[in-house]
Amino acid sequence: MNRRLLRGLAAMLLAAVPLLAMAHKPSDAYLTLAVGDDGRIEQRLDVALRDLDRDLDLDADGDGALSWRELRTRWQAFERLAGETVSISVDGVPCRRIVSDAPALDEHVDGRYAVLRTTLRCAGAAAPATLAIDYRLFAASDPTHRGIARIDVAGAPAPLTRVLVPGDAAATLALGRPAAAPGLARAGAFFAEGLHHIAIGADHLLFLVTLLMVAVWRRSGDGWVPRAAASSAWREALRLVTAFTVAHSLTLGLAAAGVLAPPSRWVESLIAASVLVAALDNLRPFLPGPRWMTVAAFGVVHGFGFAGPLQDLGLRGGDLALPLLGFNLGVEAGQLIVVVLLMPLALWLRAADAYRRWVVRPGSAGVALLALLWTVERALAVPWLSVGL
Repeated sequence: MNRRLLRGLAAMLLAAVPLLAMAHKPSDAYLTLAVGDDGRIEQRLDVALRDLDRDLDLDADGDGALSWRELRTRWQAFERLAGETVSISVDGVPCRRIVSDAPALDEHVDGRYAVLRTTLRCAGAAAPATLAIDYRLFAASDPTHRGIARIDVAGAPAPLTRVLVPGDAAATLALGRPAAAPGLARAGAFFAEGLHHIAIGADHLLFLVTLLMVAVWRRSGDGWVPRAAASSAWREALRLVTAFTVAHSLTLGLAAAGVLAPPSRWVESLIAASVLVAALDNLRPFLPGPRWMTVAAFGVVHGFGFAGPLQDLGLRGGDLALPLLGFNLGVEAGQLIVVVLLMPLALWLRAADAYRRWVVRPGSAGVALLALLWTVERALAVPWLSVGL
């Protein structure tokens, strides 16, 4: 076995840990448009204070806490930022702002958001055919950012939804003509959002990678031994991913529908704790029973973490079905990509002592340390542990 290769793999894994520590929670803003039949659009833009702080330096006193006074002081800068990066056109004609409401705050599932309400005047037909959204918020400062749009059209039976990627071509929506193709396009947009969500969700990815590292082994007493057959390892990986998928799909649906809404702080803390427990179990197995049962229990918690973008859309019943399906399938596709990339390599190396010594042990220890920091930071809201999470 090539020890240089194995050491290189271990170094890559450990080098990724600081980068993951710098990853933040998914950055989402929420754009709601109420299209009237009088040529007006009521626009509401909700942006996380943590994201505004990065671009507008809201935290003037540097204490790590963002106050209402600090937000009001920079409100005009927020209005300018929104005006420069979010624009609406109807039937090809740009809409213009005629009035803005007073500054406001709102609580979302993942923290406090600044709320900018604006009335737009749109020239053209009383019953417009198309609406275009040119969305460039945080395009220069955060490539992971997404806008989640909901468009309510007067007289339409259901709202339209769209995921907005900063810097992409303007999103154009047909108004008042619901059909199968737009519905599928909407599901496809949320499929991409689910894929994006898992790709930038460092805690979810680390949990999956940690499980897969030892899926090629089996428990023997108080340690791990390599599985003799590759088929056994693939079955174990399938059990783990299936248990996680079924569990988080259940709570994702319940949370997105508003049936369950546990506090975000505790959900994020438990997700970090699940990564910690999985990593420690890699070092010395202590979890009782089949591992898939524990993974299913943790999957219940992760489902609440996935639900944020859908919860804040405010969709209910049939309006939620396609976005929920597309988002969930995107999350699953992201997980399967990780499995396909990691499992063949882990299978090839599973019997090598260097894999245990230079990959699993240091890798799991590094993940455990990072997850411990996440857990303490999220549970106790300790600002000195923040590194852009």
